[in-house]
Parts: sequence; C-alpha cells; structure tokens
Amino acid sequence: MPESLRIDRPEVADGAAIWRIARDSKVLDLNSSYSYLLWCRDFAATSVVARDAAGSVAGFITGYIRPDDPHTLVVWQVAVDDAHRGRGLAGALLDGLWAKAAAGHGTTVLETTISPDNTPSQRLFASFARRHGAQVAHTVLFDAGLFPDDGHEPEVLHRIGPLV
Repeated sequence: MPESLRIDRPEVADGAAIWRIARDSKVLDLNSSYSYLLWCRDFAATSVVARDAAGSVAGFITGYIRPDDPHTLVVWQVAVDDAHRGRGLAGALLDGLWAKAAAGHGTTVLETTISPDNTPSQRLFASFARRHGAQVAHTVLFDAGLFPDDGHEPEVLHRIGPLV
C-alpha cells in the first residue's frame, strides 16, 4: 500500500467521491450517483476504498459475491483518483479486497469483465493472478450486440482461480 494511504470499508458518505473518481477516469461506464450511494450501503462488505491521511477517498473497488456462486467475488469497478495513480494503489486495493472476501466469504475465484481496449485493467488483473499463482480464463460474457448503446465493446470475462 502506498505510504499515507489506508484501505477501508466504504461508507454511504463516500458515494459522491466514488462517483467523481469513476467519472473522471474517462474509462469506466459511469453509473448514476444514486447507484454509488446504494453500493456503499448494500455492498460495503465486498468493496474497498483507499483513504489518504485526511480521510478523503483516493481510489475504490466495488464488488459483490455472485448470488448463484457464493465462492466467487465479482469486481465491478476499479478506479484511482488521478493524483494517486502510478503508485500501485489499484493492485494494493485488489489484494486487500481479495483478502477481505476470502476471509469473510470463503471465496476461491475472482471474476471481472474488461473491454478489449482497456489495457491497464487487463494488466492489473493479470498481475493479480500472477501474484496469487492462479490461472486466468477469458471468455466473452456480453457481446457488443447486447448493449443498447452504439459503440460499446464486448465485455470479456476474466475468471481468476482457484485462489487460496
């Protein structure tokens, strides 16, 4: 974890900062501000934020346990505030979230979807798999034609596991 930052559980009051970081990333599909408030309330146990010394949110990961596969943690979004990029924060958050989910839920698999043009996310999750000695399987989960908005790329499922 980069110095002066700490991993914490998100609180509802963090929803606005998380929404802003997602918006400013210019890479993530931006959800409504309301959805980030709900996420911080309903999925705080499977999500994390990084806080700076003043308690401000420097980055986040939202995740959930798959209802039909309770040993799988799904990572929904990962983003780091521009001022904190390039210091390994996303990887530290991912490792922290995994440790939390494995201890609290007995998860053995991590899933995420990444569009083909999102090289930084592909590198983040490949690096996570290497650090944990796990395999990664790639399959298209949602083809581009399923999305109602024009120009949306397919979402490729990255299934990492088994993890111990």
